[in-house]
Amino acid sequence: MATKSHPGSPYLTTVIYYLGFICLGMTTAVLGPTLQGLAKNTDSTLAQISSLFLLSSFGYLLGSFGAGRLYDRVKGHPILCLALLILASMMVLVPLVKALLFLQVLFFIIGSAGGSLDVGINTLIVWLHGDRVPPFMNGLHAFFGIGTTIAPLIVAAVLSNMGSLNSVYWALAILILPVGLLILFSPSPSHILARQNAIDRPAVPILVFLTVVIFFTYTGAELGFGGWIYTFTTSQEYANPRMAASINAAFWAALTVGRLISIPLAVKLKPQIILWVDFCGIIVSLIIVIFFSSTEMLLWLGTIGTGLFMASIFPTLLNDAQSRMHMSGKVTSMFFIGSSLGSMAIPWLMGQLIIPFGATAAIIVVLCSILLASGTYFILNIKQRTASTLPPQVS
Repeated sequence: MATKSHPGSPYLTTVIYYLGFICLGMTTAVLGPTLQGLAKNTDSTLAQISSLFLLSSFGYLLGSFGAGRLYDRVKGHPILCLALLILASMMVLVPLVKALLFLQVLFFIIGSAGGSLDVGINTLIVWLHGDRVPPFMNGLHAFFGIGTTIAPLIVAAVLSNMGSLNSVYWALAILILPVGLLILFSPSPSHILARQNAIDRPAVPILVFLTVVIFFTYTGAELGFGGWIYTFTTSQEYANPRMAASINAAFWAALTVGRLISIPLAVKLKPQIILWVDFCGIIVSLIIVIFFSSTEMLLWLGTIGTGLFMASIFPTLLNDAQSRMHMSGKVTSMFFIGSSLGSMAIPWLMGQLIIPFGATAAIIVVLCSILLASGTYFILNIKQRTASTLPPQVS
């Protein structure tokens, strides 16, 4: 059950977490539409400035790893506040930097703060609501999607009104700052009380490992599909560039809508049921994309179906893990490290296969990743039956 001794309103704290995830989504999505401006600022080519994606991802990886143990030992909200204040500070500095090297350092710090914020909020919301967390977790990730949608709109609104790159990033800093202060002055869920759950639901290493594998394969598949579906549709001449861009946007829109739809479903259905429906839906949708994309309606149907069924997998995996084991900061950070590695490795692999084997090979990689994720989840359910006989080692 939820932590009864939380001194503040758990619902008010949840709203603050949602605002924090909007901030995280905005800082994640702002780089893409401002990439050309940052390249001009630093006198860099697009190939050189694209290194910001890699540095940000690497920073996220290290931030996730370092923050996990910290949340287990000290109050979480001061750490979240610090991460948000760092993000706000970096938003102020980014448009002022004229050297690519210094900009790379800033985006490494942005990634580190984002990883800490991501792991922290996902951990704390479980501690806050306990067994009642599923709808709140799904809502949390829906608000991340809202943040990624808001950022490009802010860029478009500012630049269309004769604003500058400075104005874009400073506007984000102004939006992030009060959320950091709200978190600082709200009480943290108790990490001491949350740790008591480890006695009832120990984090058995094999269960943790299998869950990490699922996060690795699923996240890579999601970002890989979203990143390469445009190239797939244009290179195969299934759509012109304008329609391909619309299809790409439809995937992300379906992902956001699907997460909103999953909130009430999480109240009624167990995580295991939702995950199996999602896996089956994704597999069918990807088969449609691979074999029937020459028909425009089926291409749209397969793409939107992939987005809708992918939507709830990430938060539902966290809900499922919470029902199996104690979600300490360390354990949560392992899940996010696996997710981060998958988001780098699988889209990269897809890019390597496109030239020698064609763009269809990239979508086949997505399908194979989802099949591997669902197969691993099947093994996870089998191992769960014997997990109680294994000694817990991860806390």
